[in-house]
Amino acid sequence: MLLPYLRKKLRLTGTKYGCGGGGCGACTVMISRYNPITKKIRHYPANACLTPICSLYGAAVTTVEGIGSTKTRIHPVQERIAKCHGTQCGFCTPGMVMSLYTLLRNHPEPTLTQLNDALGGNLCRCTGYRPIINACKTFCKTSGCCQSKENGVCCLDQGINGLPEFEEGNETSLKLFSEEEFLPLDPTQELIFPPELMTMAEKKTQKTRIFGSDRMTWISPVTLKELLEAKVKYPQAPVVMGNTSVGPDMKFKGIFHPVIISPDRIEELSVVNYTDNGLTLGAAVSLAEVKDILANVTRKLPEEKTQMYHALLKHLETLAGPQIRNMASLGGHIVSRHPDSDLNPLLAVGNCTLNLLSKEGRRQIPLNEQFLRKCPSADLKPEEILISVNIPYSRKWEFVSAFRQAQRQQNALAIVNSGMRVCFGKGDGIIRELSIAYGGVGPTTILANNSCQKLIGRPWNEEMLDAACRLILDEVSLPGSAPGGRVEFKRTLIVSFLFKFYLEVSQILKGMDPVHYPSLASKNESALEDLHSRHYWSTLKYQNADPKQLSQDPVGHPIMHLSGIKHATGEAVYCDDMPVVDRELFLTFVTSSRAHAKIVSIDVSAALSLPGVVDILTGEHLPSITTTFDFLTDADQLLSTDEVSCVGQLVCAVIADSEVQARRAAQQVKIVYQDLEPVILTIEEAIQNKSFFEPERKLEYGNVDEAFKVVDQILEGEIHMGGQEHFYMETQSMLVVPKGEDREIDVYVSAQFPKYIQDITASVLKVSANKVMCHVKRVGGAFGGKVTKTGVLAAITAFAANKHGRPVRCILERGEDILITGGRHPYLGKYKAGFMNDGRILALDMEHYNNAGAFLDESLFVIEMGLLKLENAYKFPNLRCRGWACRTNLPSNTALRGFGFPQAGLITEACITEVAAKCGLPPEKVRMINMYKEIDQTPYKQEINTKNLTQCWKECMATSSYTLRKAAVEKFNSENYWKKKGLAMVPLKYPIGLGSVAAGQAAALVHIYLDGSVLVTHGGIEMGQGVHTKMIQVASRELRMPLSSIHLRGTSTETIPNTNPSGGSVVADLNGLAVKDACQTLLKRLKPIISKNPKGTWKDWAQAAFNESISLSATGYFRGYESNINWETGEGHPFEYFVYGAACSEVEIDCLTGAHKNIRTDIVMDVGYSINPALDVGQIEGAFIQGMGLYTIEELNYSPQGVLYTRGPNQYKIPAICDIPMELHISFLPPSENSNTLYSSKGLGESGIFLGCSVFFAIHDAIRAARQERGLPGPLRLNSPLTPEKIRMACEDKFTKMIPRDEPGSYVPWSVPI
Repeated sequence: MLLPYLRKKLRLTGTKYGCGGGGCGACTVMISRYNPITKKIRHYPANACLTPICSLYGAAVTTVEGIGSTKTRIHPVQERIAKCHGTQCGFCTPGMVMSLYTLLRNHPEPTLTQLNDALGGNLCRCTGYRPIINACKTFCKTSGCCQSKENGVCCLDQGINGLPEFEEGNETSLKLFSEEEFLPLDPTQELIFPPELMTMAEKKTQKTRIFGSDRMTWISPVTLKELLEAKVKYPQAPVVMGNTSVGPDMKFKGIFHPVIISPDRIEELSVVNYTDNGLTLGAAVSLAEVKDILANVTRKLPEEKTQMYHALLKHLETLAGPQIRNMASLGGHIVSRHPDSDLNPLLAVGNCTLNLLSKEGRRQIPLNEQFLRKCPSADLKPEEILISVNIPYSRKWEFVSAFRQAQRQQNALAIVNSGMRVCFGKGDGIIRELSIAYGGVGPTTILANNSCQKLIGRPWNEEMLDAACRLILDEVSLPGSAPGGRVEFKRTLIVSFLFKFYLEVSQILKGMDPVHYPSLASKNESALEDLHSRHYWSTLKYQNADPKQLSQDPVGHPIMHLSGIKHATGEAVYCDDMPVVDRELFLTFVTSSRAHAKIVSIDVSAALSLPGVVDILTGEHLPSITTTFDFLTDADQLLSTDEVSCVGQLVCAVIADSEVQARRAAQQVKIVYQDLEPVILTIEEAIQNKSFFEPERKLEYGNVDEAFKVVDQILEGEIHMGGQEHFYMETQSMLVVPKGEDREIDVYVSAQFPKYIQDITASVLKVSANKVMCHVKRVGGAFGGKVTKTGVLAAITAFAANKHGRPVRCILERGEDILITGGRHPYLGKYKAGFMNDGRILALDMEHYNNAGAFLDESLFVIEMGLLKLENAYKFPNLRCRGWACRTNLPSNTALRGFGFPQAGLITEACITEVAAKCGLPPEKVRMINMYKEIDQTPYKQEINTKNLTQCWKECMATSSYTLRKAAVEKFNSENYWKKKGLAMVPLKYPIGLGSVAAGQAAALVHIYLDGSVLVTHGGIEMGQGVHTKMIQVASRELRMPLSSIHLRGTSTETIPNTNPSGGSVVADLNGLAVKDACQTLLKRLKPIISKNPKGTWKDWAQAAFNESISLSATGYFRGYESNINWETGEGHPFEYFVYGAACSEVEIDCLTGAHKNIRTDIVMDVGYSINPALDVGQIEGAFIQGMGLYTIEELNYSPQGVLYTRGPNQYKIPAICDIPMELHISFLPPSENSNTLYSSKGLGESGIFLGCSVFFAIHDAIRAARQERGLPGPLRLNSPLTPEKIRMACEDKFTKMIPRDEPGSYVPWSVPI
């Protein structure tokens, strides 16, 4: 593949490995090809992880290093993404840069639609995309405007949404960067296409190229004749164009092809012919080119001829991302016949035909159900190839529609998709032809031929629709245990799509002949409109720096991330970018495939006999760990030898000369298991089996039992919340280098807790900690997932390195990473609330259960933090809550941004929403009534002043024009039956603190050199949140020195010992106070010298101090905030301060499909005095989008045997650029009180996650409106995440009632809800 070739062979490490399956865009490069016939050069983005190197003959590949670097000059794309703060951890940035660069090569002044499309195949987990879009917008023709002139007025002229602009123009600032300073984009300065490749392409005297290795042969024929000869010789060899189907199969399913045939620029395969009765497209035309061709055709031809092309275009908009669309070919897509193919159902109903060729001659076959089912009589013969596809024009009175619903709007495989065509022959509305096909509901694309046959001759009316629904549900039947699950949702979509088609056609008929066709019932019109979609725009409002501070003081200014430019040029070095060390080995793991079993035997002989394999470690080789660490209470074995307690538990480690050899050997390790009972997967099963980790935790305040006696009403309920995968872009990575003397060893790792890695490695190697040095330069995203598990992986890798005296590298693949490392805890919350009729909650009794997995890890700490933070912003006078960590047979869950609060807070908010419904009050009113008032006391009896909470709430009400928009939403809902809007507002009180003083200590080391430059080191890890940037701002302020004179190299146990983990939103807080302390120590020492020469430079002062023997190095220390909690009494002072905020979100849902669109979100935060508003805004909105994913689309699926299905971006959907709110407004409260934090700032890393639930409750509100209109009774209980499936099934209607339901217990479901 191109990716390892670039990274390992050419040492171009800017192109990153993110998933290996073309799903994340981190490896995007630009490929350019010259066409000698048209004399044009085509530039397109491609995923290097799927691009075979053999397929690139004659092509030019441009990587991020090729367009600019800090050593030569940077490209405007790189500069703008960095300066607009579009990088945080920076791991996805090179891919973003290349996607954008390729777009600008093709369209130097792109539209916003082109921009959003171009980035559709790139994922980012840190930023929330807004700053990336802002960077892109600077290249657009009009910038800063949302480009949707509503009522003919530009949004900028009329203020925000018709509201007047912010008044306080002098105190607040709205720009985090100034466009005036950017380098202009000059297309004449771009790299030219290599002339020698042009010359080569012009000379057509090529012959078939054959590349071979010991395992496989790659044949690239250049003429049709040679292609056919190759196919006769190797009839079983696949014909590969873009490798987007064969590639993932070989990588993830282990399918091996000894011979691959890949036609290279054979003209006949790339034809585009416009004939009298349709369009003929060559099989090798890429899907992106098909999209352009169809867009062109639909513009030129009359609409009645292009029905089919419009439908295909609609699906091509959302099919995969631009990288895959540019690589995948039309022929490959058709012949692969994936059950969820988006195009095949349409092509099958559209009477398309396939032109085949073999040595025997040409023949044509229909693209019909027999072909899609691979019936031998209707399929390609082994020696045949597909040359082209004929797509006929549509006729008058013929209508074609396309439908799909996926977990995410774009770049996600459809759950169900469909193509439907009807032809009325003439205007009498009698069906002459009807063809309906579905994807995603069986092993192949399914055509409902029998049903369609029975409907021919019937008039197009409601009776026909009812009959059609019943017939089709009968014909397209799905068993309850169907792969992919979501069976009832799929059945509902089958008929919902049919209903949409019925309405679409009825509406067109009405338009063509208003006399004969009745108007649609007004309530049905809304089913046809697409979900509200406009271009993104956003506003930010933050305080300017204090006017009294010195002009060169950087604190309070939006300083760019220190590594921003290096992220964008690919020069930032991550763990796996470090050059190969001499004699380096690679380590990979063999993991358990059973959830609970005894290991009978492990046979490694076959694996050891493979070439390049050096060693295989099992649990017997490794010493058991003697000292107990904070987290490893019960996993004293790093590799299991006797018993496994979850799928994904580490069993062996294979060490080989190369990654390929190690992975090949790992597959040959044979483990025999004997299954054990019980297998506990869910929280409910754990409660049944009393499978808990000790101890139970409890918090009580007031007298709950007495309070229940005096309330007006009591309700009981529960809510279940699914887990979440960290999905940091850089997978777990480490390189361990033994030094060769004194048993010293260096561990270079991507981790949040170097001290723990040092300790556990020292323990395994039986050396003292001073021999093990752990170095972390930067981390490509962590979110809590690189604290505990990383230590275990590093210790095993270090053991291997020490044993063989050679460096060992270990980089997990995305699927392994997701499987092994666990994620956020799934929660079950039960509540019993006693309340008055006016909404005041007087008593609350709650139970929290989290699914801890097989080992304790940090689960008990998560339960504790959940209990301490559960009341969110509300004062419940009488409260009792108990919490348990459930032991189950899943990989152990661990810390994830927010640490228990996103789950505990959701349970409380769900309870409040239900109380509001019972009282007949709006939820916002009940929230306000129960909110903390000014000075108060928390359930653990800590004093609290919530003045700023009230202010955030009021300000959010105002900036979001809540009351006006609530009325508008209600009006919309009364006029639209099948679309509903929802609006919800949620307050936030996020306590900051770690529960003990020791956990909050931090240290720093500051050196001043004789040239006046400064080196700062501290114990915090840079994982995208910008802590190093803030530390340099601190040193600059304290030493009154320009930022350019201060440098920071990385974090290491060599310079700062005994550091705490980086997490809990306090990294900049604590380390900043330590840096400040060190700087003040230095200034105190240097005061006499500076006072003698006040006009001098730092160089003068440093030299003078040296001459007087004054030390120019100082350590700084902060002992930690006062923090304690006594779980016996449930009292204490665990938190130093609280972050307050509020968010208001508006969504629109489609009641027929379950799709939702985030229309607008307003966030108001109390951030104290911001040290760097650009970084702080980035943290808030990045966390908000991650939280939105948690509560809506991120869904983990496990089989009933405890096997995780969702192991990569193809199955697990994190928010993409299409998911962010169309409008996002963020404002900071003006700073009010001074506190003893760093410059009175507040830590903002985690609090924003919870605000994502404003989207959850907005959807909840929309569903409630739909159910109310349909007269559905009872409280609405919705679990998280609110996926399209849950939304659709909650909006009950005649279609959900019509579908067959399976009796629970009569089948084995494909997945179990965890």
